[in-house]
Amino acid sequence: MRNLMSKAFVALAITTVAAFGADNSIGTWKLNVEKSKFTPGPFPVKSLTTVRESISGGVKMTNTGARTDGTPINASVTLKYDGTAVAVTGTGAPYDTVAVKQVDANTFTSETKKNTGPYHGTARTVISKDGKTMTTTTKGTDGDGKPFTSTLVYDKQ
Repeated sequence: MRNLMSKAFVALAITTVAAFGADNSIGTWKLNVEKSKFTPGPFPVKSLTTVRESISGGVKMTNTGARTDGTPINASVTLKYDGTAVAVTGTGAPYDTVAVKQVDANTFTSETKKNTGPYHGTARTVISKDGKTMTTTTKGTDGDGKPFTSTLVYDKQ
């Protein structure tokens, strides 16, 4: 009986590690502007493609696109899923640091901040069960210090 319990515990531990080690966000995602929302409007992004590449214990994210005012978006960050804030390089993002934690293979939480301004956001990203849609819901304070909410819907490419 003791041997059976030990084997069950080991199997559970291996399954748990495998589940948390998976990352279904890896790949190329294109923002679906029609399905996305930003309050208060207007929606600030014209186009956005996010490429998520796996690294040990985390992800390298590269965002390219354009804001509605014509400002190009070309930003990237490489981070671990440990909740530690990491600097974002490039242009077009309203924040300059991001921290991400992985909840499970399909769910992530993040915090974004602008170190020299009032921008601050907390978000939850969920990958659909079929792996074709990624939705990020954010609440926070924009660059002018006003509250905002957004729901960004991405389609897997």
